[in-house]
Amino acid sequence: MAFEHKSVLLEETLDNLAIKPDGIYVDGTLGGGGHSYEIAKLLTTGRLIGIDQDEAAIVAAGERLADYKDKVTIVRSNYCDIRQVLRDLQIDHVDGILLDLGVSSYQLDTVERGFSYREDAPLDMRMDTRNEKTAKDIVNGYSEMELYRIIRDYGEDNFAKNIAKHIVRMREEKPMETTFELTTAIKAAIPMKLRVTTGHPAKRTFQAIRIELNRELEVLKDTLQDMIELLSPEGRLCIITFHSLEDRIVKSCFRTNENPCICPPRFPVCVCGKVSRGKVISRKPILPSEEELEQNKRSKSAKLRVFEKA
Repeated sequence: MAFEHKSVLLEETLDNLAIKPDGIYVDGTLGGGGHSYEIAKLLTTGRLIGIDQDEAAIVAAGERLADYKDKVTIVRSNYCDIRQVLRDLQIDHVDGILLDLGVSSYQLDTVERGFSYREDAPLDMRMDTRNEKTAKDIVNGYSEMELYRIIRDYGEDNFAKNIAKHIVRMREEKPMETTFELTTAIKAAIPMKLRVTTGHPAKRTFQAIRIELNRELEVLKDTLQDMIELLSPEGRLCIITFHSLEDRIVKSCFRTNENPCICPPRFPVCVCGKVSRGKVISRKPILPSEEELEQNKRSKSAKLRVFEKA
């Protein structure tokens, strides 16, 4: 299956990365290489480092970027290891970093990966197939309270308590193995009249389990500071998020780096000594155009935020 993936907010991201032909750039979520391909086209003596933990993405991006292989280095890793990846390549600072978060179209469309609630498949959801833990371990191993917590916090689902209860009840009869078994439990927990009006009932729970399994929010939170520090002066960090939890983390981090002062408002001058690391370029998140929304359903909840290093 081809690694098809329409790059979300492509033009907006390229514009905001402000690519210099001789610059060094990192795509921390390489995927099928859509963003990277367009970045590589703009480089002359510059360099692009593509990072992804998904083996299928590494293979697909390698093929897509073959024409630019003299400028592109692809590394199988998680972007949380960006500091080490750059150290191994003897790179101190870069001119731009891009993250396109969430699950790729290819991962959703590859049925056996278990990301989609629309197809029956083993409960997997691993972005890095080298990990031993799968979604099946969470669904069958977490307590009702833990399931409730992740579905409430990561899925932002009003029926989290009921869904957790139904999952536990169903798995007591036999362990859950497949996505459709999980979907059955979720549907049973949500009143029929609401199912008609709120989209697929399993969407939020699947998102929650995927985020928990792949530690998506912790990785983002723990790595943003590193990425800002790795930027050269006037280097830019562009992050595309797909749900409010990610967006909140990015917005908060960017704001703190722009204005890190912790002095009480009544102080006439700053005495804490914390210095601004740069500025937020996007006061409001950059959203997809009407045209993109029509052409690419996946772009619906996308938001781009941009930070420039001082």
